[in-house]
Amino acid sequence: MMRKHILGILALCLATAMAAQTKEGWTDEDIVMPRIRVIVDNDFGGDPDGLFHLAQQLLSSSAEVKAIVCSHHYRDFYGYAGDVATAKKQVDALLDVMQLKEVPVCLGSDLTMTETTKPLESEGARMIVTEAMRDDKRPLYILCGAGLTNIASAYLMEPEIAGHIRAVVWIGGVEYPELCRNWLQKQREYNQGIDKVAAQVVFNHSTLHLWQFPRDVYRQALYSHAELSLRIGQSSPVGKYLMSRLDDLLRRAKGQLGEAYVLGDSPLALATALQSAWESDAASCEYVTRRMPRINDQGFYEENPDGRPIRVFTRIDSRLMLEDLVAKLNLTK
Repeated sequence: MMRKHILGILALCLATAMAAQTKEGWTDEDIVMPRIRVIVDNDFGGDPDGLFHLAQQLLSSSAEVKAIVCSHHYRDFYGYAGDVATAKKQVDALLDVMQLKEVPVCLGSDLTMTETTKPLESEGARMIVTEAMRDDKRPLYILCGAGLTNIASAYLMEPEIAGHIRAVVWIGGVEYPELCRNWLQKQREYNQGIDKVAAQVVFNHSTLHLWQFPRDVYRQALYSHAELSLRIGQSSPVGKYLMSRLDDLLRRAKGQLGEAYVLGDSPLALATALQSAWESDAASCEYVTRRMPRINDQGFYEENPDGRPIRVFTRIDSRLMLEDLVAKLNLTK
């Protein structure tokens, strides 16, 4: 009789635990507190790597996402419109799958800058200014996985934000020939090309602290479609949704993009949410600190002996980055 009673209690506890897990999913929020703030600014309406990063960032307890800013993109990218409204639809759909409603989603500018002295005001740029100037002792990072339109505009609207932002972390820019072996000579870089003038504002005219993952570095985040299908596509509803967006792109490309894909925006999570515990830093990556170059009208660097310091990453920890994403997606079934 006692044995049946004990087994009944154990069964009830197990059922309760399973119900709680099914309802709320895995979380480490009771042992990991947000120690930094981030704003995610990306062109979610085209290349889906931004959605992969956004999901990972939202699942990271150590970095509180204060806002999501939807950026413009190249028009007609494999049939995607490339406007900020399309980007917002993609973000809203991901947040719906993740059952998240409390994160503000803001529209950035749908235009590219034409002058280095005139900002393009938008809801997204104003959000960056508001959060930067807010009284909060936790460091603030602006995570840009596309063009720099919104952060450049925010800086022109309120230059004082530079002193309140720990770093603008940018996925973009051509290679530094002296720092890499795989230099794609005379080929303009994708994200920098979205808004050339905005890049000139940030590099040539602002005082913003910048951490940069140039093209040769973010292309290190290369994974096979088979690996992503097995480990992410079969992980959870969120993982299945992410793979559906990637497969949609690959079908639009009519099979011409090969069988490997770059999760090029995911280093943004690696550099922020996955910092080391003590002496917080992107300790598993490699980077150099050098003088900020200028960006000329052709989109290439010019030496600037008086440039402020810039952190340029030269190698990423792909293992930590991907395994963290896979684990979080599997634990949130």
